[in-house]
Amino acid sequence: MVECDKKNFDEEVLEYKDGYVFVDFFGDGCEPCMALMPHVHELADKYDGKMKFTSLNTTHARRAAIKQKVLGLPVMAIYKDGEKVEELVKDDCTVEAIEAMIQKYI
Repeated sequence: MVECDKKNFDEEVLEYKDGYVFVDFFGDGCEPCMALMPHVHELADKYDGKMKFTSLNTTHARRAAIKQKVLGLPVMAIYKDGEKVEELVKDDCTVEAIEAMIQKYI
C-alpha cells in the first residue's frame, strides 16, 4: 500500500494511468478509520496486482483532501485517470462494502 502525502498524492493517484487506484482517506483522531485500517490492508494484500492501493492521512494533507471533496472520515475512494469514480463515506465504510466496491473494478 502506497502511503501518499501532500507532495506525492497527485503523482500517485491523479496522474496514474495504468488502471484503478484505491485511496483510503483517514485521519489521526478518527477511531472508525483506525478500526478499518487493518481490514483495508488485508484487502490491499488480497487484491495486490489487480489495483493500486494507496492511503492519505488527511491530518497532514488537509488541502489535498479538501480538493478531493473529502470533508468527513473515513472515506474510501476509487480513481481512474485522475477522476473519482466511486466512494464510500463514513457509515457506508464497512469491510463488506469496501470489498464489494473493489470487486467492481478489478
